[in-house]
Amino acid sequence: MKRNTTFILVGLGISFVLAFFLSPLASSLPDGLEKVIEKLVPGGESEETQRAPLSPLPDYGFPGVGSERLSTGLAGAIGTIAVFAAVFFLGKAIARRGSSARKGRKPD
Repeated sequence: MKRNTTFILVGLGISFVLAFFLSPLASSLPDGLEKVIEKLVPGGESEETQRAPLSPLPDYGFPGVGSERLSTGLAGAIGTIAVFAAVFFLGKAIARRGSSARKGRKPD
């Protein structure tokens, strides 16, 4: 168990560092979704979309932080933690469900 925990923590740490330091280097050009909106919606993005984005971290930045590089790095790090947490708890739920299904089966 200790080996798995160490592996997970080292992987999370590497991912966190990469997201924090490499996110500010991302292209400022529109991403795929923005390109589709520009093509399909007359006039590009609507004012409502620009004012109230669905993302909690709009434009890949952390609101209220003065430095754009720091803001983008924080957004990348927070996104990494959110994805890790979602996958971790989903994996736990699937593993728990699988182990309970195996308990009910007869051995071969």
